[in-house]
Amino acid sequence: MENERNYPTMIIPRGTEIAVNEQGLLSIKTPGNLVIQNPGVYSMIECGNGSVRIDPNIKVEAISINAADSCLIAGTLTAWRVKAKKIILEKGAQAFIMLQEAESLELDKSSRLVGNFASEQELYLMLGRFRRQLRELPQSTSGGPAGPIELADSAEPFLGSGAPSPLPMDGFAEPFTLPEPEKGPRQEQIEALSLAQIILEREERRLTLTGPRREALGQLLALINGRQVERLTSTYPELFNRIEPLNEELARVRNILARVLNPA
Repeated sequence: MENERNYPTMIIPRGTEIAVNEQGLLSIKTPGNLVIQNPGVYSMIECGNGSVRIDPNIKVEAISINAADSCLIAGTLTAWRVKAKKIILEKGAQAFIMLQEAESLELDKSSRLVGNFASEQELYLMLGRFRRQLRELPQSTSGGPAGPIELADSAEPFLGSGAPSPLPMDGFAEPFTLPEPEKGPRQEQIEALSLAQIILEREERRLTLTGPRREALGQLLALINGRQVERLTSTYPELFNRIEPLNEELARVRNILARVLNPA
């Protein structure tokens, strides 16, 4: 009995939501502060009115982190998206963040930050402009046989295999300069449809739609993937009506299509 009193106590505050998604990833939504002292892989971490802190020597992977105040990293974080007023990397911390939404960023001189794109569209356009160079990178950065690599059709969080390795700069066949983007409505339409495709593919995997709703989402994705602009213009309002009720991301796609397919 004496030993049992020395065990650490876990307190789950009132209002905390803990769930496991279909991929087996844990999500935590808490009204206050959250301190992570154990390594793990998460779907979502959300602090409604506080901050999240990752302690030293702790490795955390997450699809998304949303903190009302700060995201403090003293260990290692690999995440697809982090949204907070402040992102703070303490001494020796490492963060691999693809998309960040923060008012301020504070880095200790001994910390390391990789990624840091401001939006999904910015990330997609950068990868699209350097698609050929990315295909020419060697399959391994540790001396294995070199060869072209195949890119996935959509971006997806890289979970469960540790921090990504840095890419070698000598893999680029041309000087690292941004080409001038094409002008005019056609290029804007291509970029918008590509962004809509990424969001819809992610939502199709994440949501558990059934029956007519799932069928309508599949038809919408097929039209966008095939860039069937004329048919998409005439049918997308009805397809979204069949998918309703729409979450925030699906409503965002509908607004994107309305803007580029039916310009005022």
